Amino acid sequence: MVGLITALILIPLVGVIALYIGRPRNARAVALMFNALSAFYALMMWQKFDIAAAGLQLVERHTWIPAIGAEYLVGIDGLSLLLVLLTSLVFPFAFFAQRADRGFCALMLIMQSALYGTFTAQNFVLWFLFYEMSLVPAFLLIKIWGGEKRDRAATKFFLYTFLGSVAMLLAFLGIYFARGTFDFAALADFGKHGLLHGNLAWWAFAGIFLGLAVKVPLFPFHTWLPDAYETAPTGVSMVLTGVLSKMGVYGFVRLLVPLFPNEIKILAPWLLGLAVCSIVFAALAAWAQSDLKRMVAYLSINHLGYCLLGLFALSARSTSSLVDMQAALSGVFLQIFNHGITAAALFYFVGLLEERRGRRGINDFGGLMQRAPLLCGWMSVAMFSSLGLPGLNGFVGEFLIFKGSFAVAASFTAVAALGLLVTAIVFMRAMQSLFSGPVPESCNAFTDLIRSEKYVVVPVTLLMFAIGIAPQFVLNIFNTAVIEMARLLA
Repeated sequence: MVGLITALILIPLVGVIALYIGRPRNARAVALMFNALSAFYALMMWQKFDIAAAGLQLVERHTWIPAIGAEYLVGIDGLSLLLVLLTSLVFPFAFFAQRADRGFCALMLIMQSALYGTFTAQNFVLWFLFYEMSLVPAFLLIKIWGGEKRDRAATKFFLYTFLGSVAMLLAFLGIYFARGTFDFAALADFGKHGLLHGNLAWWAFAGIFLGLAVKVPLFPFHTWLPDAYETAPTGVSMVLTGVLSKMGVYGFVRLLVPLFPNEIKILAPWLLGLAVCSIVFAALAAWAQSDLKRMVAYLSINHLGYCLLGLFALSARSTSSLVDMQAALSGVFLQIFNHGITAAALFYFVGLLEERRGRRGINDFGGLMQRAPLLCGWMSVAMFSSLGLPGLNGFVGEFLIFKGSFAVAASFTAVAALGLLVTAIVFMRAMQSLFSGPVPESCNAFTDLIRSEKYVVVPVTLLMFAIGIAPQFVLNIFNTAVIEMARLLA
């Protein structure tokens, strides 16, 4: 009998088969139907998940390739469930944002299936298979349906991620030859007393770190991201920033921190420095952009930098209080979810502007509040959420990260706070240029949100308010995982 997690992974693949066997006239409608079915299964997993229980739940374990210790092993904890729910939320949002043919829908569904597998696999061979499976459709979606310079952007995306993946694979092969297992839980147990020793430990750490740093991306491995996000279609940009980038942060939490706690403590000042650079330099780069898509892309790097700031700060010192550690970890997990929603919404609004005007430069618009007050109002909410305004979802995660990080790495956290100031300047500048001033002739025919767009915008924005006002329903999902990980770090 197929388990709940396996069914969730297979549903999008069945959707791909339906697209090519049934040859429907409206491919997007079929894709959305399978998205709805996936979301239903994800909600079933949430309903069956025991928030008070520690460890993995809904585990499925089957023999796969015993000669190399590879098992079909899937299961979820609070963080895995959170990312499964995020994936189930962002993909239909992206389909609504994008006119799509059959090939586009099929590649998106394959990527969705791979992401479900990545967030639930508990054996490296299986995890790496899903991890790589998600990158191929992303490359093809940029290469085939991207805008100008798509060939260069797709090639850059492929080379960066491929080299990172090769480094990670070599590192895990070294770990397997030394320890004889690919099981994440078994490797984490070894990691408590030193997974590897000598130069081999540092080489393995470097390989895994490189692969994950490229995926987040972390400064200075981020240069592929603005080009890829800029040229990708709107729906693909939403998925890249909303879900695919979370694979890197998830890998840091699931792999690097449990397997190499001693190495991270030794390198903590350097890792914190890279996180602060991601936050501050990316915000400054966003300030310098005139293209709205590139601006949002750099702000995505900035916000993911906060997640790594909280994670590296806690890994740096084991003498901090459990309360501070739990606060920062809760902030990291919540920020992962919040960023996925907010960044996807910002790319959606940029797509609406580009669709109406044919351009997306900050200086190509003006006075839109007079022509499209609803669009400007809802877009402002997404901007304020990304900025971390109290009452919206972005505030809660960032506040918890700063609360926990200040107690451990005050100097690094203080410098990182400058990123908040620069981000505020970026959004104020964008809002002034887009919404205020005289209306140029090119925007005289600019239309406000239509009914179908309201059906997409309103639920997502209400979710931002719900998390900002009463975040406990999301925090409850991963509270036990946070407590367990804080004890491990302490």
